[in-house]
Amino acid sequence: MTISTATPSGRLLGPLLRRLEGDEKHARSAYSTLDVLWVLYDRVLRVSPETVDDPDRDRFLLSKGHGPAAYYAVLAAKGFIPETWLDDLAGPESRLGHHPDRMLVPGVEIGSGSLGHGLGLGVGTALGLRAQGLTRPRVYVLLGDAELDEGSNHEAIAYAGATQLASLTAIVIDNQSATHGWPGGIASRFAVNGWSTAEVDGRDHNALERALTAHRPGQPHAVVAVVEPKE
Repeated sequence: MTISTATPSGRLLGPLLRRLEGDEKHARSAYSTLDVLWVLYDRVLRVSPETVDDPDRDRFLLSKGHGPAAYYAVLAAKGFIPETWLDDLAGPESRLGHHPDRMLVPGVEIGSGSLGHGLGLGVGTALGLRAQGLTRPRVYVLLGDAELDEGSNHEAIAYAGATQLASLTAIVIDNQSATHGWPGGIASRFAVNGWSTAEVDGRDHNALERALTAHRPGQPHAVVAVVEPKE
């Protein structure tokens, strides 16, 4: 897998990503998520290898679960999994599949890969935390722009806005690969349903951090991270 070293996360995670062989067709998908994943785990998420079972932890759900090489590399860099696991992607004895499995990979919250499920699961997770009186944890869901073509996402967006699910943040990787798109742009799809929104350069770490932490009381939050087309 060839990964650009033009960004800090690319330089840091490149050696780890090169250890993951056998999923080259999803290399572009992995690279498009790399900076967002790194900023989340390095600067934003309140979770660590020691707190993966803590009820008060933040939750990260990878809805964009096909081609999870960047996700595995970040988990290894942050100590959730051993780096040696990266040398056996999807092998007979490997815990790392072409879709992440929450039963096999420490720190993974959901089994994902079938696009369109993650945001609905995020809504359910946030509702469950609210019902338990856990007000500090936030739920972050990473989606692809083409994944928003799935109708289940529209239901989740509308419901989260209507119920003022303020602990929920959706992050959309916009590489202009969606077939249908949305009039007025991706952010408007969320805003019209009562979400606060931000659109940023998906490679700018400082801008990503500001956007990911710019949520408001009483509103779910959406961040559109724009990367190069077809990346």
